[in-house]
Amino acid sequence: MRRRSLLIAVPAGLVTLAACGDDSGSGNAGDTASPTAPTTSAPPPKIVDGPLPAITAGTKFGEKPTVAKGSGEPSKQLAVKTVIAGGGRTVAEGDFISANYLGQIWSSAKVFDNSYDRKTPLVIQLSQGGIIDGWRYALTGKKTGSRVLFSVPPAWGYGEQGNEQAGIKGTDTLVFVVDIQDTFNAKSSAKGEEVPQDDAELPTVGTNTDGKAPSIKVPDAQAPKKLVANYVIEGDGAEVGAEDSVLVQYKGVVWDGGKEFDSTYGRKQLTSFSLQQVVKGWSQGLTGKKVGSRVLIVIPPDLGYGDNPPQGSGIEKDSTLVFSVDILAKM
Repeated sequence: MRRRSLLIAVPAGLVTLAACGDDSGSGNAGDTASPTAPTTSAPPPKIVDGPLPAITAGTKFGEKPTVAKGSGEPSKQLAVKTVIAGGGRTVAEGDFISANYLGQIWSSAKVFDNSYDRKTPLVIQLSQGGIIDGWRYALTGKKTGSRVLFSVPPAWGYGEQGNEQAGIKGTDTLVFVVDIQDTFNAKSSAKGEEVPQDDAELPTVGTNTDGKAPSIKVPDAQAPKKLVANYVIEGDGAEVGAEDSVLVQYKGVVWDGGKEFDSTYGRKQLTSFSLQQVVKGWSQGLTGKKVGSRVLIVIPPDLGYGDNPPQGSGIEKDSTLVFSVDILAKM
C-alpha cells in the first residue's frame, strides 16, 4: 500500500455514498495513520523572499529535487520563491491541487517526506485544518505548471508539538519544493472525448463541461438488474484501481421518477473518498475507469442500499440508483 502524505488530514466521508454500516469517512484504506494539521492557526504570515536553500539537482519541473541544507537562521516568516513560473490556471484557497513535493528540515536537510518516490502526486485541498497553513499561504495565487520553493516556520507548520512520526521537532523550520500539476474547484468537469449513448434502455447524461450539473434523463423502461458503468466522456488519465481514492463531481437520481437525491454541484463542493468505503456499485463501477472521464453508473439495489437506505436521503427501499460521475483525480 502506498503511504499517505504526512501533510494531510483524513477527509470527511459521504453520508449518502458510504457503505452500509460504515460512516467512518473516506481515506486511503490500508495506509499508515496520518497526523492531522494543527487545529489552531496562527495569524497570516508575511510573505518574504528568503533566505531559502538552493535546489542543487533535479531542477526541472516534475523531477525529484535535491535541496541544500539551510544556511544560517531561517526566516521567522514564510519565505516563498517561484522557481519555475507556470502558465496554467491560478490556484485559489479552497481549491484541490494535484502536486508532487519534497519536504525536508532546514537545519539538517533531512528529507521527511516526498511524493516523487511514490510516483503518485498528492491531491489535497488548500483549506484550513486540512493541510498545514504554510502550504495554504505559499501556494494560493500560484499557477499550475509552477515549481515553488518555500520555508515554513513552526507557527505555520506543526506548531510547538512538532510531528513525531516524521521526526519533526517543535522548533524545526521546514523546507518544501512543490510542483503544482493541476487545480480543481466546484466548477471543474470531465475532460475527454464524448462517447455515443445509443442504448435507448439506459439513461442519457448531458455532456456539458462548464462545471454545471449535467442532465440525467431516465427512460420509461425497466431498470437493469445488473450494474451499468459506461463512459459518457472518456478521459485519457490513469485508470482507477479498486483500492484508490478519487476526487469527483457527481449527481445522483432515483430510477423511478428521476428525482435527484444528492449532488456535489448543489453543494458547490467537490468530494473525495476511497473506493473501499462506498457502496459496491460505486467501487465496481469506477474501478478501471480513466481519470478525466464522466461515467454513467446504474446501480441495482443489491449493489446499492437494498432495503436499508440512509435515513433522510430520499431513497426508498430497493431503489435503483443512477449517477453521473466526473473523475477529476486519483488520490
